[in-house]
Amino acid sequence: MLRRWFMRNGSKQEMLRSRYRNGNEHLIDVRGVVKAYETVAGPFIALKDVDLQVDTSEFVAVIGKSGSGKSTLVNMIAGIDRPTSGEVLVGDAAVHELSEGQLAVWRGRNVGVIFQFFQLLPTLTVIENVMLPMDFCHMYSSQERQERAMHLLEQVEMARHADKLPSAVSGGEQQRVAIARALANDPPIILADEPTGNLDSKTAEGVLQLFEGLVEQGKTILMVTHDRDLAKRVMRTINLADGEIVDDVVNHKGKKAIVPAPVAEADHA
Repeated sequence: MLRRWFMRNGSKQEMLRSRYRNGNEHLIDVRGVVKAYETVAGPFIALKDVDLQVDTSEFVAVIGKSGSGKSTLVNMIAGIDRPTSGEVLVGDAAVHELSEGQLAVWRGRNVGVIFQFFQLLPTLTVIENVMLPMDFCHMYSSQERQERAMHLLEQVEMARHADKLPSAVSGGEQQRVAIARALANDPPIILADEPTGNLDSKTAEGVLQLFEGLVEQGKTILMVTHDRDLAKRVMRTINLADGEIVDDVVNHKGKKAIVPAPVAEADHA
């Protein structure tokens, strides 16, 4: 199940750099990030001076209790949310400094986000959902978009459902479509928020195998999970509690791919 991995375009490997434009040597570098929210009960500090570095082709699990700051941390890296203070550097991009317009374009090309509840557009077919990021970022020709979307659906064993609406397939099948959509623009980074939380054990195992294969191809994956057994199967486990990293464990399993994946530069125009 899910054993064929989508290969990175070889021409991109020629763009690799050992150091990014901002002088950072890590693909992801979160520096002193604080995130505060105003609530009716007063300020709530979701992240407290968090530092986190992730290198290319690492598979990292982020674990912790509900409210520990797991999803907030992932949202900072994706540029979905902004830090109250601190820096978020991803490749050549200072994500915390990008405008909303720049963020949308940067994210579309560099980060694939997989949500726990799929967030597929209900009025679009399965294949149209996968094509949507390509359309948004103006990547590939119309024919290439369709061919690429179908190829990705084949990788997650959903090609036969390409013309169905999301409501016509199961939750596990919708999650597979969401994974294909996250890979649409061949992003170097995959951020997955509880990607197996709503799946049966067999489908969850297939998703994990898919992620492991993607890491072998040079992708970098951060996966939020509540499943500690699942977290033990990745390269590193980051444990959050009350908005702080309390543990950063390198697991015995897993090795990095030799060839890293490039991150496109942000357009600051």
